[in-house]
Formats: sequence, structure tokens, C-alpha cells
Amino acid sequence: MGCCFSEPVDFDSEVNLFHFDLHRAVGKGAFGKVRVVEHKRSKKLYALKYIDKARCIKQKAVANIIQERRLLEEIDHPFIVNLRYAFQDDENCFFVLDLMLGGDLRFHLESRGYLSENVVQFWAAELASALVYLHKQRIIHRDLKPDNIVLDAKGHAHITDFNVAIHYSERRLHTSVAGSMAYMAPEVVGRKGYTWCVDWWSFGITIYELLFRRRPFDGRTSEKMTNSILKDPLRFPDDAHKKCSSNCVKFVQALLERNVSQRLGCRPHGQGFQDIQNHAWLQGVDWEVLDIKEAQPPFVPDMKKANFDVTHELDEFLMVEKPLTHSKRKANPDLAKMKPEVRQLEEQFTVYDFMSTKRRSYYPHNEPITTVVRNLDSDQIPVVQSISNTLVPTTTMGDRSQAGSPALDTTWHQHMSMPL
Repeated sequence: MGCCFSEPVDFDSEVNLFHFDLHRAVGKGAFGKVRVVEHKRSKKLYALKYIDKARCIKQKAVANIIQERRLLEEIDHPFIVNLRYAFQDDENCFFVLDLMLGGDLRFHLESRGYLSENVVQFWAAELASALVYLHKQRIIHRDLKPDNIVLDAKGHAHITDFNVAIHYSERRLHTSVAGSMAYMAPEVVGRKGYTWCVDWWSFGITIYELLFRRRPFDGRTSEKMTNSILKDPLRFPDDAHKKCSSNCVKFVQALLERNVSQRLGCRPHGQGFQDIQNHAWLQGVDWEVLDIKEAQPPFVPDMKKANFDVTHELDEFLMVEKPLTHSKRKANPDLAKMKPEVRQLEEQFTVYDFMSTKRRSYYPHNEPITTVVRNLDSDQIPVVQSISNTLVPTTTMGDRSQAGSPALDTTWHQHMSMPL
């Protein structure tokens, strides 16, 4: 009886796909899939997010992929899905990230039907900690919503999907529109110019939706939704007092303040987090215990069930699409003969290994930041298109996602979610 043996893996070489065993698929996006992988030497499980280069180039998303790769290298936080490895082969770019099998918050919101205030409050504290960290790193996420918040097996919340995240400019407000429209701040949809404060608005919309299973501002068309975000009064359901405390309502109201200078979390010079920590709704939080993940989550996912859409595995089983396989790279590729986009990926989607590579910042010039907070009631501040030398992602206005589906945005720029 014959038997096949795979070649021994050289763990001293640059990290590549041969360092991992491939397990089940747990997510799907426009350019590829997310699957569970196991590092052959450490035996640790990770999430492998892989992106088909040809599809990525066809949809003009190369800049976004490189931007995401670079931003993820800068980030390391307990409530963020962190990058552990990055590499590529001839067909795909790979992100190896922290594995989150507890499901995203969209999945739990849709499957449970009701989330209690104490559960949402716990997640809110963890997410606030992560947002403050990102803003200190000069990063705006720009797409915070239930779909992009995933739980680990113990129930801790983590921000994921940095596909449209950017460094905010140290001098000018940004004007490019990116993210999912229902969660966009007024200064984004109103094209008034914005900075990191937009994440706190999205945070408020997310909390509102988790509590009441609907969003405060909505519309069937982009025009109606824009008008709602800019002008509609903030209303709470008639039974809001049965679902949450008055302090919770005040917290959400303070986040959904159209005047940026008065929005909770948006005080200049980094003092906004103090306002969040001192707010009556979160006063009981022990932030030191929280940040070391010693606080006990009030909701623990049922790990005996799949906390994600199980149809992702069927695609490969039914041969709907080509399965991922290990493949050796072509030796000594000639950069000069490559198409510009292929060469850009080759040169800029560099190898990262958290065991040996020191994290670095790609922030332009690494200059000190001047925080810009403008009053929406005044149009006296001239807004100039940001020129912070970051790769500016393309618009990704997205509609509401379907329950349990990690394919989050419905436009051409639909991108990959983390595993649920």
C-alpha cells in the first residue's frame, strides 16, 4: 500500500501557507474567504483571510488591501482582531488573524432577537477602549457596526475589518465617503469634512441598534437616509424604558450629537475618553480589569453551535468555487515584467510575522497631531481634501447586511469579514 508524505516545512524560512494546516471555511467576501487554520509548529488556531489578487485588481481594490495590511501591522489591542502573519503567493494575499469563533454581533442580534442592557453595556466598554486606542494610533475605523464586531469564545468583543480604515490627517479634515451609510456621521454624509469623531457616532448607532433592533436614522434611498441622518430628531422606541435605563438613553443621546464639539468622546487633546469613563452609564466599569480581559462577560456564546453561516463550506464541497490549496511561488519573479498592480502588491504587501517582526507605524511623516473639531452649526472653516499621503480607500457605501452573513457591503467594493 503506497503512502504520500508532504515535504518537511522549513519554519526558519519566511512564513508562508505551508506553515499552516487548512481547516473549515467560516466567512466569505468579494475577493476570497476566511477559514480556520492551525500553525503546524505552535498548534495555535488562527483565522486565515485570503484575497484573490486577480479579483482584487479587477475591482481596483489594490490600494485598500495594502492600506489594510499596513494599518493592521500598527495595531495590537485586546479588543481588536490583531494581525499575526501576512504573506502572499502567486494567486492570493493572506492575512492570518486572531481567531474569533463566538459570532459577530449581527448574528447574535438576529438569532437572539433581544440583547439585554448589561450585555450591551459590557461590549460598549470594551469597544470604547478599542476605539480610544485606534484614535491614539491616528486611525479612524470608519465602518463600525454590529457586523464588524466579533466575539471570542468567552464573549469578549473585538473590532474587525479595517478595509476602509485610514490614518486621519494631522492638519486637514477628510472628505472621502467610506463605510456603511446607515452608520455614517452627519459630517460624512453632509460632506462637511470629518476626523476621528465619526467613529463615536457609529458607536452610538451600533449601541442603539443592539438595544432596539432598529436604527434611529434610516431611509429606503441614499437621499432619504442622508436627509434622516442630517435632520431627523433622535427618537427612542415607546418601550425604551423597559429595555434600558435612563442613563443608557443619555449615553446614546450624547454619542448621537450632530454638533461634533459636543459629541461624547470628542473633546480635543485626548480628553474625550474621560467623559466616556465618567458617564453615569459606565461608572461601574473597572477599566483596569476590563483591559486585561479579567472582567467576566455577561454573555458567553454557545460554542456547541456554529456562530456563523455554515453555507461557506458548502461552496467548496459542491465545487462552486476553487478550493484553497498550498502552492509554491514561482522562483525569482521579474518585477519589471509585471503589470503595475501586480508589482504594487508584490512590493507593498510585505511579509509580517508577529514572532519576529517588530510592529511599525506607516503614519505619514510621524508628525505630531493637531486634532480638528469643528462646529457643524458653522461653515466658516474651509475644508480641504486630506493630503495625509495615506492610500485613500474608495467609497464603500453599504446597505444593511443579511442576518448571519459576513459579506457585509452590497456594492462592488464588498469585502471580507472576519470569521464569526
